Amino acid sequence: MPIRIGLIGKTNTGKTTFFNAATLSHSEISTYPFTTKKPERAMGNAITPCVHTEFNVQDQPQNSKCMDGWRFIPIELIDLPGLIKDAWAGKGLGNQFLSVATQSDALLHVVDVSGSVDASGKITDVGNGDPIADVADIEEELIMWYLKLLEGNRDKISKLIHLETEPLTALADVFRGIGVKESHVKEALKITGLENKDFDNFDMHDSKKFAARLRHVSKPTLIVANKIDLPGADKNFDRLREKYVDTIIIPASADSELSLRRAEQKGLIKYVPGSEQFEILHKNELNEKQLEALNFITQGILGEYMRTGVQFAINVTVFKLLKMNSIYPVANPEKLSDKKGRVLPDLILMKDGSTVEDLAKEIHSDLTKGLLYAKDVRYGVRLPTGYQLRDRDVVSLVSAMTKKS
Repeated sequence: MPIRIGLIGKTNTGKTTFFNAATLSHSEISTYPFTTKKPERAMGNAITPCVHTEFNVQDQPQNSKCMDGWRFIPIELIDLPGLIKDAWAGKGLGNQFLSVATQSDALLHVVDVSGSVDASGKITDVGNGDPIADVADIEEELIMWYLKLLEGNRDKISKLIHLETEPLTALADVFRGIGVKESHVKEALKITGLENKDFDNFDMHDSKKFAARLRHVSKPTLIVANKIDLPGADKNFDRLREKYVDTIIIPASADSELSLRRAEQKGLIKYVPGSEQFEILHKNELNEKQLEALNFITQGILGEYMRTGVQFAINVTVFKLLKMNSIYPVANPEKLSDKKGRVLPDLILMKDGSTVEDLAKEIHSDLTKGLLYAKDVRYGVRLPTGYQLRDRDVVSLVSAMTKKS
């Protein structure tokens, strides 16, 4: 199952433009509130350098793509309806939004850093809106959703604990439907200093403190400072970074990325998503307005910020926030191929700390039976089943069954 990333934020911040730019979808974009009335899903990619150049071989990817030395790994993006105040209580499209948002592995909070969206999500003059307050508003809605789940199930949790269920298990059970694990609960309790306090003695302050920490631990979030190309956005971007020092904030122009992707799709330019440059292929087929737009992107976006930020935000989410490593399993270590002879066919994303045994389970549950070790193709050494895999490892799993065959 691919990694799932939810796009959250108020209306008119450019979430759908970001979604279309990342997935080349054609979701409706307009300036009236709640253009996105239901979650839209499409496949985008996380991009990482491919190892085939290091081994000087021609790869034959099966579960991903390779282009110009880059591996494109499918991930799912979900464009969620814009949030309004008290969405956690069911206002607007709140319940639908929050239930899907909390089932994502990570969240990208798209903010209009130019300040051209007011508190209600309506378009206003640039600078009239406050992106700092917008981030706080959305964050409060997510925390209140977690708090609602906690307090709404207080009797159930208490009953389970009194029946000698471990408090960690009892608390995790309530949040399991939104992807919360016992490890998340344990970390949240420890950070808030509530690990040794009886749940029955949690007051509202304790509950909200726990809910806020659990939300951060279980749903890693990155802020996309969108519309960075508009006047005054750079000052708001600095304010955002000063306010949210513990959060990764990526400057972005989703509109510029979408323009580049569409031009690339039409064969007018050569462009790899996330690149710091593009090449115009058919200048004579571009009109004056299109050339001006591309020139602005070159000077105002790529020249100023190196990239449009869309692909970079996705990559940072996958490889930094979620701490995923790119692992290449092969059946034949000499030829770097699978059993059908396809070279470097698959790239599997594994959480940092995952072991050789975890990789075997990920490929097929039967592979763990009789698993002996893995061979590190790069260095030719044996890796024990408990070895923690590293990014860009190329490994061949060896089991008692493969030995016999």
